[in-house]
Amino acid sequence: MTKLLHPLQFIDLLDKGSDIIIPLSNGEPHGILDLLEAHYEKLDNVKVHQMLTLHERDYINGKMKGHLSHISYFLSGATRKAYWEGHVELIPNRFQEMYQLLRKTVKKPIVMAVASPMDEHGYFSLGTQADYAAEFIGKVPFVLEVNRYMPRTFGKNQIHISQIAGFIENDLPLTEEKSPVITEKDLKIAEYVSEDIQDGDTLQIGIGAIPNAVMRQLKNRRHLGVHTEMLTDSIVDLVEAGAVDGMRKGTHQGKIVTTFAFGTQRLYDFIHNNPSVEFLPVSVVNDPYEVAKEKNMVSINATTEVDLYGQCASETVAGKYFSSTGGQADFARGVRLAENGKGYICMHSTVKGDAISRIKLNLSIGSVVTTSKNDVDNVVTEYGIARLHGKSVSERAKALIGIAHPKFREELKHEAKEFGLI
Repeated sequence: MTKLLHPLQFIDLLDKGSDIIIPLSNGEPHGILDLLEAHYEKLDNVKVHQMLTLHERDYINGKMKGHLSHISYFLSGATRKAYWEGHVELIPNRFQEMYQLLRKTVKKPIVMAVASPMDEHGYFSLGTQADYAAEFIGKVPFVLEVNRYMPRTFGKNQIHISQIAGFIENDLPLTEEKSPVITEKDLKIAEYVSEDIQDGDTLQIGIGAIPNAVMRQLKNRRHLGVHTEMLTDSIVDLVEAGAVDGMRKGTHQGKIVTTFAFGTQRLYDFIHNNPSVEFLPVSVVNDPYEVAKEKNMVSINATTEVDLYGQCASETVAGKYFSSTGGQADFARGVRLAENGKGYICMHSTVKGDAISRIKLNLSIGSVVTTSKNDVDNVVTEYGIARLHGKSVSERAKALIGIAHPKFREELKHEAKEFGLI
């Protein structure tokens, strides 16, 4: 009996109130979602649960209410406006805990994901993904969208044909994420951070221009390791430069460990059939205690605002929700637990043509603290590094004022004194 599904067979798998779990980024099955929308009137209160959605759709914009709706765990360009307009629910979470959260809260789970074609042993690979979806393998029904453009990768993201309810075929090139434009400010911040990174360190890098700028400046390092939630093109650059071999890692020696990959076709070609890259569930990759096994762990992420206590608001912009927590808090805690861990939260000191300081006495009204003052290690702007770990409240305030834009330093100092911080 073939497990290749026709559209109506596929729809029949969904009961009233089914909870569809979809991986993030390129794990998003376009053909399956097209079928869901085409037959949405046959669905009864079906919910889609997903982080980092790639493509805007009618059900996301509230046009199929009562039939098909979207629950987000990390806003993207495809869901942000819909959330602001009240069509999408956003559930706070830590990326590391996504599997446990979904297991506790969804009632009728079924995973729908993109996979590479089946190999001679009957296994599909989730390709660019492990994230939270991989941990459901063997525990809940899976429907796959088999795509020959999806690279075959290794790790705990393999699923056997006996473990799926069925599949459809849909060959579609993967979405590419082009490298962001790097500015002079980004390069200056990267210089400060890269000076602290030594041969043999293990890296976690976030998304954005600044982490990419840091990677550019590490090509002369040797024996670097990689343990990161998201794999990007910048890691390929370091491998090709001979900077990354992972031989000094405390775990998974010689392996690049990640939970998802998102970049250009060059990255997807790099991970295809590459045994040096290991895709593990996010519950492992982002576990602070697992991260801390790497004694020389370095975490590099970005934020939008920092207050004088060192609290970082990384998921709101001017007090308005923009994304979600992601893995920043997971790795901030992990490097604090690591023997020689170092964490860097990076940002430009100002926005809007130097009109607004990103270092503030208090975060903007409506802002959400992503990384707590207790977990923040180093905050970096184009004016230097504020080293906060182990520092008093007054020392923190002074250090942060010292890396603010010069035009705001006196004002911040006055506010800090008036508020009793210094």
